[in-house]
Amino acid sequence: MSDVSVLLIDAGNSCIKWSLAGKICVFVGHEAISFDDADATPSSAWISNVAGASVLKRIEQAIDKKWPQLPRTIVKAKPQQCGVINSYTKPEQLGSDRWCGLIGARAAYPCENVLIAAFGTATTLEALNAAGVFTGGLIAPGWSLMMSSLGSHTAQLPTLDADAARRALGHTEKHLFETDTAAALSAGCLLAQASFIERAWHDVKADWQTDVRLVLGGGAANEIAGALKLPHTRHDSLVLSGLALIAREAAHL
Repeated sequence: MSDVSVLLIDAGNSCIKWSLAGKICVFVGHEAISFDDADATPSSAWISNVAGASVLKRIEQAIDKKWPQLPRTIVKAKPQQCGVINSYTKPEQLGSDRWCGLIGARAAYPCENVLIAAFGTATTLEALNAAGVFTGGLIAPGWSLMMSSLGSHTAQLPTLDADAARRALGHTEKHLFETDTAAALSAGCLLAQASFIERAWHDVKADWQTDVRLVLGGGAANEIAGALKLPHTRHDSLVLSGLALIAREAAHL
């Protein structure tokens, strides 16, 4: 992005991604955050954090352990940045991950109408028009959260995480309807995710009266992509890409 490298950190509710000098690493969970594998010295750190204050504290402690006194910026959504206009009534309330993802998508697909579907703890949809205006979004429980909620609130259904659901789906023959409880739960929640996205895509396409690129990313993207009946593009680094663009813009101010 420039002559010097910056540390980019995307801290979500389920995992943390970081990138430095072209290297991308992922921590599943928030307990063991470390930058010991980093083989470059950054000029600064740029952080998107939606996982809360305690996770941010762990991240900053890990930064200080590796690079004491490294300058850092906690990114927040703004009314306008890097060619994207934020139409939220209160722009600062938009999650920093969603904001960075919009900026990344604007750069990756310039002058295109885009619907971004990100699959994490929550499934989020962001509508970004060809002029760079974020017109709004939708938030629903993610695939794993749907399944765990059913297991936690019913007496006879299993509590499944994504790995257990993948095993359940992989061990059954493909039918219109499943013949095993774990597979039925997994597939039902998967189709709910796909239907949510398909409905939103058709609605925004009809509203804008033009083509809309559907962009997928996140932990459950493989499974949900397989259930979709829509053309789509895969991009798993929109947040990190957006962070890099924000850092680049700041360096040139």
